[in-house]
Amino acid sequence: MSAKPAAARDNDVYAWLGVKKRINAAGLVTRLGGSLMSDEVFAAMREAGLHYVDISELQTQASAVIARHTGAQAGIVTSGAAAALTMATAACIAGHDVAKMERLPDTEGMPNEVIMYRSHRNAYDHAVRAAGAKIREVGLNDRGAGAGVRELEPWEIEAAITANTVAVVYTVTPSGQPPLKDVTEVARRRNIPVIVDAAAQLPPKENLKAFIAAGASLVAFSGGKAIHGPQGTGILCGRKDLVSSALIQQLDMDASPQTWDPPEGVLSPELLKRYPHHGIGRGFKVDKESIVGLLVALERFANSDMTEELKEKASFLQFIAERLRGAKHVRTAPAQAKGKGSYPALELIIDEEALKRTAYEISKRLHQASPPIHLSERRAHDGVLVVDSSGLRAGDERIIADALLSILT
Repeated sequence: MSAKPAAARDNDVYAWLGVKKRINAAGLVTRLGGSLMSDEVFAAMREAGLHYVDISELQTQASAVIARHTGAQAGIVTSGAAAALTMATAACIAGHDVAKMERLPDTEGMPNEVIMYRSHRNAYDHAVRAAGAKIREVGLNDRGAGAGVRELEPWEIEAAITANTVAVVYTVTPSGQPPLKDVTEVARRRNIPVIVDAAAQLPPKENLKAFIAAGASLVAFSGGKAIHGPQGTGILCGRKDLVSSALIQQLDMDASPQTWDPPEGVLSPELLKRYPHHGIGRGFKVDKESIVGLLVALERFANSDMTEELKEKASFLQFIAERLRGAKHVRTAPAQAKGKGSYPALELIIDEEALKRTAYEISKRLHQASPPIHLSERRAHDGVLVVDSSGLRAGDERIIADALLSILT
């Protein structure tokens, strides 16, 4: 990397850094930078960066915006959806008990168990366990294992609740099983909060309110995917008392207790009685620029009509399918939709034996193309690559089709 004037860097900063720009047909994933932000979001972030503000006041105003769009009592901007899960868990463990906040993630001797359905567990368990929680599995994965047809039943959750239970964690899955409402009804009877991981459940935008409406106590969304906010942001929304606990454990508390004057709205007045130190979420701080950018992006997303965008995305996939119609060793099929209003996707079903290449090998060849192209590999183990349209821009479909034809022939 060579030194260049600022103007040259602004024109093509990635060329200056020696970083390749890539075609994203893998989905709005973190490893490829999430989504792309609008000029309006960039402008708001630039304006936010020119002034000083009190972050607790900014988060309080953010809460009002988030509450309006989610139907929750309160909400905050977090440093990603995984951070939102950690802060949600910390809130359920500590509440407004400052002594417990001080100890996290050491939870020995205090209630620290969260209940999870076995088939909902995944690598993001780390985010829950990072707060000091112990995961207690319930239910058998009969349907997923092909050994039966039954899902988790409400009595299994109720039977697992003990004096050591602080929350139930529910991961939204494509099948939507077991129904969230069944889970929240059981938890409500036992006064146990339900944390919902809905990181990638947008669109449709109706999901902003769906999980709170189904009885969730706290919901985590990604801010850097379909909302098109800054990649490092997320949303935690839900019950006001739990959001208050999450926020206070994230804020910079290096201020004098004698002069601390928290804004009204989210933070509980109870915190004035015992002034907390920095909490477990201090490393998850969110800058003022990202908070503002996320809020502008959320407003745009919540008020948008995605009909035309989804039609355009579908046309990209149709173009690719038509170009590959005569290609040997591959056939195309629409991927199963994740839900009404979700981004369409196209399956590329590879005849690996005839082609003498695996789907993984084809994907790697695409990574080495110019420009590099990324397809979703979530079904590559079955010989299927998926063109996810959520990250495609006009013109990408031609580059993808040409590259695939070159490799497949």
